[in-house]
Amino acid sequence: MTPDFPARGTRQCDSAAETAQLGRELGAALEAGDVVILDGPLGAGKTTFTQGIAAGMGVSGRVTSPTFVIAREHRSPAGGPALVHVDAYRLIGEGSSGDPLGELDALDLDTELASAVVVAEWGGGLVEQIASRFLLVTIDRETLVRADPDSEGRIISWEIKSPVEAGM
Repeated sequence: MTPDFPARGTRQCDSAAETAQLGRELGAALEAGDVVILDGPLGAGKTTFTQGIAAGMGVSGRVTSPTFVIAREHRSPAGGPALVHVDAYRLIGEGSSGDPLGELDALDLDTELASAVVVAEWGGGLVEQIASRFLLVTIDRETLVRADPDSEGRIISWEIKSPVEAGM
């Protein structure tokens, strides 16, 4: 990740558009080999955030949740790194080998993971094993909704970590 994006921080995003905009800012700073883990409950905005990342990276293709296909690859028409969008929850589900790198490799993606940016939804505790460092992004959708049930807001926090810091 380039130094254009802070290594850690927190931002309140009051709409899906603001969530995507923060993702766009991050996407513009991501480099080949970066791993981003998105953590948050169902409906928190992980896919919206990833759509912003894709826009910031300038990759092609419609970004949707990879729930049923496990991973989607989006290539850069400008020669930048591809975006590999993974639903890591499916990698640890029934029938999984428990080896995240092996599971990702078994997907037969056309891109070497070291030359792509990997964004994994539900990746905590698993996907960080494929990288010496990763960006953990936590999307809190509940705090602002408790204060105002009509709120569309999210509190998004991020921090660069290593597997050792994550207890791996």
